[in-house]
Amino acid sequence: MISIRIRVVVCLAVLCAAAMFMVPAAVCQESTQPARATRPSTDVTNFDTHLYLILGTNREMPEGKTPPILEPIVKTLRESMAFKHYSLAGTFLNRVTNNERLAVSWVGGPFLLPVSTSIGHPSFNHFGAVVRWIKDERGNELVRMTDFRFGSKVPIVTAQSSITNASTSSTTFPVVNYESVGLITDISMREGSPVIAGTLNLGPSGDAIVVVISAKRSGN
Repeated sequence: MISIRIRVVVCLAVLCAAAMFMVPAAVCQESTQPARATRPSTDVTNFDTHLYLILGTNREMPEGKTPPILEPIVKTLRESMAFKHYSLAGTFLNRVTNNERLAVSWVGGPFLLPVSTSIGHPSFNHFGAVVRWIKDERGNELVRMTDFRFGSKVPIVTAQSSITNASTSSTTFPVVNYESVGLITDISMREGSPVIAGTLNLGPSGDAIVVVISAKRSGN
């Protein structure tokens, strides 16, 4: 009788010991399973950005036709800045994916020189920003441009020089230097609504570039 009880106790002890060894093994086996791959982002929203450069000047010059979308901007400029004329100096359309950086550089026509002296003296420009779709604290959807940068090297006439040859009459040429202007800011806007990002003075003439930006989700 006693031997039977001893056998039962020994068997139970063996089973308990086996169970203790099996549990850690199972836990280790489960922990070594590969983690599930994180689902990649599916947000491929594209934005069409519009950069408008408006020249404000007191020089006598014809004003071109302003796009209807910029009429409220020009009205605000006339009420707040004492320039006689405003003209659209350039319009630039670019596309960028949500939460990505847009960077563009280009050579454009001069902002400052009169037409008669402008040949061969373009401006050098660059524009960039990180564009993302956000919601403000009220839940309104906005387009956010972080680290918005616009810069330009513009030609400025500093003097007039004359060249005289024995066989020809004297010829006058403008002396042109390049001046760097630019701005860096963070800006938010309603989709499709242009806003003024900044105003840049162009030097002794008192002319200015007004930088206007807008963005909206692209249709395709």
